This record gives sequence, structure tokens and C-alpha cells, in this order.
Amino acid sequence: MLFSYLLFLAHLQAILFPFYFGYKSINKFKYFKNPKLFTWGFSFLGLASFFEMIDHTKTEWIYVNHSSIFNSLFYSFLGLGLTSLSTSIIRNKSIILINYIICFFGIISYWLFGKTIALIFQILISFILIINWQRKFKDWLFIGYPIFGIFFTTFFGIKLSTTANQIWHIFIGPSGTISVFIFYLVLIRFNKKLSKINDKKFFK
Repeated sequence: MLFSYLLFLAHLQAILFPFYFGYKSINKFKYFKNPKLFTWGFSFLGLASFFEMIDHTKTEWIYVNHSSIFNSLFYSFLGLGLTSLSTSIIRNKSIILINYIICFFGIISYWLFGKTIALIFQILISFILIINWQRKFKDWLFIGYPIFGIFFTTFFGIKLSTTANQIWHIFIGPSGTISVFIFYLVLIRFNKKLSKINDKKFFK
């Protein structure tokens, strides 16, 4: 009973926190070319977790490595969320278009070629995001995204698949949430830095 409760909370928080960060991002990061994409990006990540949660209700909350409509929606909105966050700081429209084309192929590849190919596209999307954000922010804190959002979630997922021990399932959602929180913190830190610079220019 306690385990089921913890598992439910682990998935629920993975929905609520991204939506909260999306809400907090509304009209907040005005120094960027596409500030609305931050809100959309966080919200898409929340939707991804929502569809994952629905998918688990079909398997009685036991992790099953399978393909389904809700599992595909999880990967689709995960890709859209990461791509939106990635392109939110880009000005070049051609590069933005390329990013969304990659995201589109990642979405359709799930049904055309299977989950494995879709995962490869997810890795590519994450790799592009890391390059874009590191070039822009140069913030040491951002190293937490590949650690929590990629390494730990993958590690816990592998342990879950290979051992079938559902205890590992509890740790995947919180690891993803930490990585989303890192996105928001990096934006807040950069926003404060730009605010100080502009304040100094104003008082000169």
C-alpha cells in the first residue's frame, strides 16, 4: 500500500512541477527572442509525464516495456518539450526549423520503426539542447541536466528493466523533475544577471 502511494506521488510530482515552472515562466524571461517557448516547453514536459501516468494505469502501475498510444504520446511531448526549451534561445529561424524537423521525425519514428529508434531521436534532441544551452548560458549548474535527466533516469530505467524490481520505478520521476528544476534555475540565474547589467546601463 505504501509503495503504491509513493509510486503515485512520484508520477504526480513529475506532472505538477513542470506545469508550475511553465506557469512561473509566463512573461518572465523577456530578454529572449522566444520567451513563450519556455512556458510551452515546461508544459509539454508536464503533459509527457501525464501520458506516462495514464499508460501505467493500463499496466496496473507495473512497469512494462511496451508500445502503446499513451507511451507514444509520452515520447512525443517529451521531444516537443525539450525541443521548445532548446529553440527558445535561438534566433536563427532555419536552425529552429531543423530542430523541429528532428523532433517531428522522432515522433513519427515511434510507430514507423519502433521505440528503439524513437529513443535514438530523443538522445539526439537532448544532445542538441545541451549544446544550445551550454553555448548560451555557460552555467556550471546546467551539468545537472545530463546527470539527472539522462544518466540517472537511464540508470534507474535499466535497473527496472533488468531486475523487474519496481522500487527503481519510484526514482525515475523525481530524477526527471530535478533536471526540469535545473532548467528553471539556469533561466532564473541568467535573467538576474541580465537584469543587473541593464540596471547598470540605466544608472550610468
